[in-house]
Amino acid sequence: MHTPKVLYDRLVQSLEIPGLAIPTAFVRLYKHGEPVPRKVLEYEVEEETLTSCQALRHAMHGHPVFLTEENVGCIAAAISLGLVDRNRETPLNRPRLYTELMKKQSNLGNGFKAPSPAQFTSGEVYACKEQGKPFFCLFGPDDSGRFKDIETAQKAISNMVAIQPPEMAGVFFFGPDFEEEEVIPHVVVLAVRPVELTRLIQGYQFLTGEPVNAVLSPLRAMDSDLIARPWLTGQINVSSLCLGARLVAGFEGDRMGMGIPWKDFAKLVQGMEESRTGFPFHRYPGANPLK
Repeated sequence: MHTPKVLYDRLVQSLEIPGLAIPTAFVRLYKHGEPVPRKVLEYEVEEETLTSCQALRHAMHGHPVFLTEENVGCIAAAISLGLVDRNRETPLNRPRLYTELMKKQSNLGNGFKAPSPAQFTSGEVYACKEQGKPFFCLFGPDDSGRFKDIETAQKAISNMVAIQPPEMAGVFFFGPDFEEEEVIPHVVVLAVRPVELTRLIQGYQFLTGEPVNAVLSPLRAMDSDLIARPWLTGQINVSSLCLGARLVAGFEGDRMGMGIPWKDFAKLVQGMEESRTGFPFHRYPGANPLK
């Protein structure tokens, strides 16, 4: 049986660099009405909220996280992952990490009103400067916003896939060391160095000949590009990561992201194993970060 742990171990072994690790998270989405295993519910965060990029980071370091509408710290991620309706006009019911960053820089204190999912969807949050809404900025009065105007924001958002209408009760993030037979992931997310990404694509194409997509968004990379997109399309996607992944979750400057549907992960690993003599990874410049 192909378990996440077995496949992960085979993947890193196929690179033939002793001691090399690739930060990896497995993602399982639970629809409303679908039973959630008790062991998964044990990892539901209650005291704080976490963004999806933080949840991925935690899972990659051996700390599983179960996100729901109640504890997701990023409204955009809640939209992408199908936890809330993107057209909801009322704010979510508790402070969220991402919008608390807005509140802090706004200096409005209790007068700050968090944006609703609809305000993210409309683009006004991301075009905050042009829209005359500095309280939605993240970096103070000189913040340009994420896009120059609302039309540009709307164009960008229209290309960010989301599981809508919302149908998810929760999303579970876990690492290779979490072993529970009834928890089968839908998507595998890897934080790879460019040299590793090169080799992974070569391994996948060795067996399939199929191209690998790269939809690169400045925002929502972890939740939309690396989870929702592979889940909805059934195709691998590559991302250069996003603002939240870098500044909130702290993903390092030499890391990119790769989102792989679970159905393709075993195929990729097999391709890595069978093609290792044709693509000698140990000879690639920078392949061994331990030297």
